[in-house]
Amino acid sequence: MPITKGFQVLVDEAMGQITTYSVEQVKARLNDPKVQIVDIRDPRELEREGTVPGALLAPRGMLEFWVDPASPYFKPVFADESKEFILFCGAGWRSALATKTLQDMGMTNVAHIDGGYGAWKKAFAPMVTLEQHKAENVARKAP
Repeated sequence: MPITKGFQVLVDEAMGQITTYSVEQVKARLNDPKVQIVDIRDPRELEREGTVPGALLAPRGMLEFWVDPASPYFKPVFADESKEFILFCGAGWRSALATKTLQDMGMTNVAHIDGGYGAWKKAFAPMVTLEQHKAENVARKAP
């Protein structure tokens, strides 16, 4: 069966309907308590390349389930309407589609980073290894 609408068309359609930020715009808001950066890449990418400091790690395959309060996998962090959730992936394609999907689910406080982690690295924006990220989380949860 031939594909009638390819990934690029889907990404382009999503990009026309979502909020997109540049790396510089997101870098300027890294310490903003009203922003939650969300890394939707898979564990192999995280192991290989690290992530953004303070990012919430939410694999793309689980995102809809983590966002929906009716799901047994719901993560309460996504219910915080005071935050803007800014998603990223490797190149910005998956995060564009994921942002559009979350909008379709009813979220209005969601956006994504143009160019994804590839653009983030090119801009020499702050990065941490996965081990550093895990240590940050332990330190944040400590009394």
